[in-house]
Amino acid sequence: MSLGSHLVELRKRLFIAALAIVVGMVVGFILSDFVLVALTQPIADIAAQQGREASLNFTDVSSAFDLRIQIAFTVGVVLSAPVWLYQIFAFVMPGLKRNEKRFAIGFVLAAVPLFFAGTVAGWFVLPHMVVLLTGFAPEGTTALLTARSYYDFVLKLVLVIGIAFVLPVFLVILNFAGVLSAVTILKSWRIAILAITLFTAIATPAADVMSMFLLAIPMLLLYFGAAGIAFLHDRRKKKQLSNLDIELAV
Repeated sequence: MSLGSHLVELRKRLFIAALAIVVGMVVGFILSDFVLVALTQPIADIAAQQGREASLNFTDVSSAFDLRIQIAFTVGVVLSAPVWLYQIFAFVMPGLKRNEKRFAIGFVLAAVPLFFAGTVAGWFVLPHMVVLLTGFAPEGTTALLTARSYYDFVLKLVLVIGIAFVLPVFLVILNFAGVLSAVTILKSWRIAILAITLFTAIATPAADVMSMFLLAIPMLLLYFGAAGIAFLHDRRKKKQLSNLDIELAV
């Protein structure tokens, strides 16, 4: 494909992904009351566990509406994950042969559950992190959390971890496409461990070591799982090529 064709293809994929997110945002706005209640539960835990007043504050007139839009956007991204994940795959891996189309189906079937698993993992550690971090405040103080900054914290934690859980699938797809070998993936295990450790340290507060490990362990398992799948694929491909050489020699 020429550069112009790539740009046209990119525009097409972005439009489809954006349209799916907008549809998801409509659903997200309808569910915003439910999500907002769930978001404020960790704040209620602060009051219960630390014996201090805690509340979510809206500092200007439009803050409440802005927060609902942010919630709608996040829910829209999560609900439309099957669509935009496929669009990413379709753009990165264009021109697949007919017998390779199953890669697209396999990618979506693997990536979507992993993305949801990542968002659930982020949501699971969220209350513990909120209670832990606010616990460093002196006794007798009040936890007044600004709605915008609080939700930015939640957004980074939930969505970024969800996307991180999908990355091993890209390794497998690149291996199936012949771009990365299993040996290359395995040789990079030190870099992978360092990158995952740094990522979890950034995505979670440095003080919350337990949350960091809770996120790092499944990501490491997914990485080595991807390497294992790539190894099996390379061995099968090598065996097929060996059988083909024998048939040609005969």
